[in-house]
Parts: sequence; C-alpha cells; structure tokens
Amino acid sequence: MNILVAEDDLRLARAVKRVFEEEAHAVKIVGNGRSALEAAREEPFDVLVLDVMLPEMDGFDVCRKMRSAGSEMPVLMLTARTDVSDRVKGLDAGADDYMVKPFAVAELLARVRALGRRGGRASNGNSHLRAGDLVLDIPKHSAIRNGEEIELTVKEFQLLELMLRHQGQVLTRAQILDHVWQYDRDFASNVVDIYVHYLRNKIDKGFKTQLIRTVRGVGYTLKA
Repeated sequence: MNILVAEDDLRLARAVKRVFEEEAHAVKIVGNGRSALEAAREEPFDVLVLDVMLPEMDGFDVCRKMRSAGSEMPVLMLTARTDVSDRVKGLDAGADDYMVKPFAVAELLARVRALGRRGGRASNGNSHLRAGDLVLDIPKHSAIRNGEEIELTVKEFQLLELMLRHQGQVLTRAQILDHVWQYDRDFASNVVDIYVHYLRNKIDKGFKTQLIRTVRGVGYTLKA
C-alpha cells in the first residue's frame, strides 16, 4: 500500500514509517495539517494515518476538508486524547477508524491493512477507469480496449483495477499481493508475475501501445 502519515512527532513518525516499510508498504511523512491536505489532494494514497494534534490545521479539519472535497481515502486518526467525545468528533469529521496513543504496533498494522482493503474495494466515485483506449467498467465488470471487449477472470480484473487506480505509480509485488490476494507477502511469491503475464497477453498483446510496464527490481506500473 501507499500510506500517508501526518504526524508532527518526528520520532514517532519515523518509527511508524519503519514499521510500515518492514511490511513492504510505501510511506510518506508530513508534519503539519496543511501539508497533509495538500499531499492527499496531489497523490493517490491508499490510507492516511492522521494525528489529531497537528500544527497549522488539526486532524479534524484536515479530514473534514478532505470529505468536503469528495475524497473517500480511508483515514485512521491517532490521538493521545481518551475522551469519548473526541473519538465521536473524529468519526463525525469523516475518519474511518480511531486509535488512542500509545498503541500496539500489531494493532496499527491490522487496522491499516483493513482500511486499505476497504479502500481498494471502493469505487471512489468512479464507475469507469481509463488509460488511453482502455476502459474498465466497474459495475459491469468488463474491460474494453479500442472498442474490443476483453474477457478477464476475477483476479485479472482486480489486478487491472488496482493498477488503473494507481496509474503511473510503481506497485511492488508485495503491495499487489496485499490488495488483490490479501496474502502474506512471503506466500506464492511468483503469483503476481504469473497474473501480470496473463493480463499483458489480454490487454497489451496485439495493440500498438503497451500499458503495463516492468520496473526492474521494483514491480509493475500501468500508464498510457
């Protein structure tokens, strides 16, 4: 997953970043509310881990503004406050989940994984995803390229949807496994390569422009 962490405690932010990176996630850290809002608008993150007490703009306002702008990015709020009223305020602002500091690392990872899966299944308001002459119709579960309908299996469809939602972003094999198969990254390590091969044969073979590209030593990306 691609995770945005908004936390002004640099020591904690670095510790959280290290934990996520050990799980093969990509992480970006910002230290204030305005930077969090800007980053959320500019980049396609899977989950935002958002501290409540941020300088310049607090987490409640960041979340509220994101939701007002139509963003459905999953948000996990972090706070040192234990009052129920603060948790209610966070959820009312649009947060999907809420954790009180200090927290167990295992629980943080589990909650972020759950939010990432939820976000990956959501359509984010887009019923059709496009890249050049390729169109993925989410409700109809169909793919069309240059007017030609392409038959996809369930996993091929999920893989293509993931890549289309993150156009131009390099997805590691571990990130793809986490989204599409939801397996531990050590399980069936070559399954991603096999399915990317299947997908290429269906959406790229015979077409002038190749959409799926290999980034050697990292993973795969899709862009028109």
